[in-house]
Amino acid sequence: MPTYARLPVSFTRGQGAWLWDQNNVRYLDALSGIAVCNLGHAHPAIHQAIAEQSRLLLHTSNLYEITLQSELANQLTQLSGMSNAFFCNSGAEANEAAIKLARLYGHSQGIAQPTIIVMNNSFHGRTLATLSATGNPKVHQGFTPLVDGFIHVPFNDLSAIEKVVADNPDIVAVMAEPIQGEGGVNIPAPNYLNKVRQLCDQHKLLLILDEIQTGIGRTGRFLAYQHNDILPDICTLAKALGNGVPIGACLATGTAAQLLTAGKHGSTFGGNLLACRAALSVLDVIQKDNLIQAAETQGNKIVDEISKRLNHHPLVAEIRHQGMMIAIELTQPCPALTQEALDQKVLINITAEKIIRLLPPLIISDEQITILADTIQVLVENTRPL
Repeated sequence: MPTYARLPVSFTRGQGAWLWDQNNVRYLDALSGIAVCNLGHAHPAIHQAIAEQSRLLLHTSNLYEITLQSELANQLTQLSGMSNAFFCNSGAEANEAAIKLARLYGHSQGIAQPTIIVMNNSFHGRTLATLSATGNPKVHQGFTPLVDGFIHVPFNDLSAIEKVVADNPDIVAVMAEPIQGEGGVNIPAPNYLNKVRQLCDQHKLLLILDEIQTGIGRTGRFLAYQHNDILPDICTLAKALGNGVPIGACLATGTAAQLLTAGKHGSTFGGNLLACRAALSVLDVIQKDNLIQAAETQGNKIVDEISKRLNHHPLVAEIRHQGMMIAIELTQPCPALTQEALDQKVLINITAEKIIRLLPPLIISDEQITILADTIQVLVENTRPL
């Protein structure tokens, strides 16, 4: 089914931040499979973990104890400050679990129609519930009736949340991305999440943070909310957790961690041995190789190099970033730049119509940063004003 407008290239192998196509032409990957391959491609530790596990056992189902799943839950809760984990296969599934937890919480409080405050320009997935939570009308088109129980407000606007809470006694949770990814790498005010946390505490609401794109070191912390020194009630992960092996996780603490009981939720493949072995290897490499710090230092270098070249260019409205989550916002739509970058043998992404989004592997080198910055400069300078 033609669900993707695919670019005319097929990759056959990779190494670090490089990819090679079917004609053995090399490309610099500044997208990481959309923030998935934080360790780059064909990382030897991930390869070894997958190969070893495939010789032993891939899957038994969640009807039985899975030691690797318990080990992964222990590591994730230690790194996140949360207390319990539910494993699934994707970010959308992790967010489905978070939404179900919020509804269970609401019903436990005697609320018949639990409602979650969500953000404009957000993206939480493409299942019916998660696309209903998503704050983008384009994602909704053709799929009505949407799932009830969501109220959208502007991102980075505490007063909008306060007004909805004051007017609606059925609010049970606030759900947000710490930094909006698909929406354009929108970074809120430094204390925004702290104030949302305080508001949730004041009104006994759950705070759900979608860290699917921001998590696993991408922003220069293991999880983006750690920049704010806060703890959500629920946190969702996927993407980079498996470095390409599908896995998702819904982490919770406090009351939210005690809501699911046997039979309330489940997943056939969630947290199977292969996925958990890969994820454990990812966490090991990230910590041993100091890649969370690298995300901050190398992200700063990328932005510095691009800023040197483009700071005063009339088509550049803003350059913003947190770690290695980078946006170059132009003053006009620029959909052609994805293909033009491909022609320059660099992979980028255009989101929100006029934003060049860069999500390079955390292992990107200084030499590769220069190549990336030079390419972005060429792309912008060759763009004609509309």
